[in-house]
Amino acid sequence: MNSVYLDSAATSQMRKEVIDRVTEVMQNDFGNPSSTHAYGRSSKSIIENTRKTISKQLNCNASEIIFTSGGTEADNLILNSCVRDLGVKRIISSKIEHHAVLHTIDELQKNYGIEPVYLRLNSCGEIDYEQLENLLKDTSKKTLVSLMHVNNEIGTMLDIERVAKMTRANKALFHSDTVQSIGHFEINLSKVGVDFIVAAAHKFHGPKGVGFAFIRKNSGLHSLIFGGQQERGLRAGTEAVHNIAGLETAFELAYKHLEEEKAYILDLKNYFISELKGHFPGVKFNGACTDATKSTYTLLNVCLPISPEKALMLLFQLDLKGIACSKGSACQSGSEKGSHVLSEILNEEDLKKPSLRFSFSSFNTKEEIDYVVGVLKEFVNG
Repeated sequence: MNSVYLDSAATSQMRKEVIDRVTEVMQNDFGNPSSTHAYGRSSKSIIENTRKTISKQLNCNASEIIFTSGGTEADNLILNSCVRDLGVKRIISSKIEHHAVLHTIDELQKNYGIEPVYLRLNSCGEIDYEQLENLLKDTSKKTLVSLMHVNNEIGTMLDIERVAKMTRANKALFHSDTVQSIGHFEINLSKVGVDFIVAAAHKFHGPKGVGFAFIRKNSGLHSLIFGGQQERGLRAGTEAVHNIAGLETAFELAYKHLEEEKAYILDLKNYFISELKGHFPGVKFNGACTDATKSTYTLLNVCLPISPEKALMLLFQLDLKGIACSKGSACQSGSEKGSHVLSEILNEEDLKKPSLRFSFSSFNTKEEIDYVVGVLKEFVNG
């Protein structure tokens, strides 16, 4: 077996249909969507149709979907504008959010003096909901709650409906980074009272460099990028029409095959868990990985019973054998520091052991899982 890709949480393989759509649009619909001639109108219609496709699935208004370069830009737009334009003085979050949120909160504290409050977490990375409810009762400062729906490293899921009810009841704003859940879970925005969510196409088999923000109508947000009036004045700059078209195709296919692919991927994950338990006594699963009701079906974070010395070579050996997975999130791959997520939930002993994130897609097979388990056995016992 030449290669096994188990890092779809970092980026996913593009579907052939998506590549075909992107190529077709690049060849035939190259007009600037802001131009009024036929070429421009053709490009504009692709953008607006994609907006309608997304809004229909998520049950929101098309005008509430704003295209961005991805999740990081969308998170930055929302958090910055909430503070700068809406007068938010306090942000309630957690220490295991994506750095697109954590680093933005740090900057907002430096530049605007906002008060960051980080919720307590249990050993699975679940927030303390009672603490959140008590914090929200203090309405003296305008508050934004920013909590991700699915954690990108350990897969722990937020009860997004519960948090939305809390924030609505206490007149707080609610932003959720849904990069790891859009395309993998149903979200009905007419029922879930979240004010802002974000998505990145490359997490659900679409192209890189494109995503979107859902910004609830009449929110009062303003653009961070100034120039033209594209994207309802919330994101200046000529839209990447080919990428937006690719996002639409990937989005449609993700939800068309959602239940079928979810069952297939969950079966793969459960098979991997069973094989790891059978071959590696002492293996642990970080977060709530093995609880399908509390964690996503798309990833597994594994703590292997290996000495720290041997652990240094593990990722290198896996790479030599053609196996792609992550030590943490891909965004941290160039960092000397360990995972900020695991450092919040693991004890000192387990932090010394190697933890790997394996993330799955419908492109994976049980034969690939067998190969990975065999390579791990060879390394651990060698």
